[in-house]
Amino acid sequence: MISAKSERDVHSPASGERSAHPEPATSVRVTVPASTANLGSGFDTLGMALSLYDTVEVEVVEGRPGTARVQVRGQGTGAVPADENHLVVRMLQRVLAGLGATAPALRVRCHNTIPHSRGLGSSAAAIVAGITAGYTLAGRTVASPECAADVLQMAASCEGHGDNAAASLYGGLVIAWSEGDSFRATRLEPHADLRPVALVPAAESATHTTRGLLPQNVPHADAAFAASRAALAVHALTGDPDLLVDATGDRLHQDYREPAWPETIALVRCLRAAGVAAAVSGAGPTVLAFPPGGELPAGVDTAGFDVLRLPVDRAGVRVDHLS
Repeated sequence: MISAKSERDVHSPASGERSAHPEPATSVRVTVPASTANLGSGFDTLGMALSLYDTVEVEVVEGRPGTARVQVRGQGTGAVPADENHLVVRMLQRVLAGLGATAPALRVRCHNTIPHSRGLGSSAAAIVAGITAGYTLAGRTVASPECAADVLQMAASCEGHGDNAAASLYGGLVIAWSEGDSFRATRLEPHADLRPVALVPAAESATHTTRGLLPQNVPHADAAFAASRAALAVHALTGDPDLLVDATGDRLHQDYREPAWPETIALVRCLRAAGVAAAVSGAGPTVLAFPPGGELPAGVDTAGFDVLRLPVDRAGVRVDHLS
């Protein structure tokens, strides 16, 4: 156990963190950023971390091994399991099992600010929190060379794609891809002038439901459009935000999902008609926009949506070892 209070490890490929194993911990706090995926043209590929956080505190306690008591504040209160069936605990236990360790009895406190089922990566954040806590309790660091690939593989396998999980792990902008069942991702530094705004409705959405609306095949012209805009998006998000309206154009997924959330698609179209780069965030129904200077233009009707100005998170998941 690390005895110093609030010793922070920033888990990012750019952090230059040493790979030596810290001591196993018995009490840890994990802070995970929200994420937005797709960014219009980068379906199941592009992701970005946002400055909205879930915080999970995990403490080893006396009790029957493998059990957990979970307290939740904020988003998800009363709607998620309060025992070892909680997603954070399940992922933590999966890590320990993979490392050949027995899961102890745990007390888990979750303070959630990421809205659930809104397209802001709440499930990916929980997965990343559980994996990170598990490795930390075992005396490992998720960004270390010997762990990083396995961490992303486990997180992305649970989601079925790596864009949200990689963004929460690494911070900044990520490009995620897969080959069969193997997941990989790389981090890029977003442009300093990006001012993301999330417009969050009250309605929830399920990824598996909206994904079921997508066709098995798309016209070749639409595939070519998607490839050009996704490539342009990487440049726009890192080097030239003035190109973001064109770069966030999409023909692969958003229009097909309109029956699930027509108000979301209507708002995306309204923003784009006003010259603002806008797209559906992940599986929706949140809208992500990049207005110049971070201010939406006058006359855009945002009734029914909470407007959240969320700077890009550039650090990714954070760990504090508690005494």
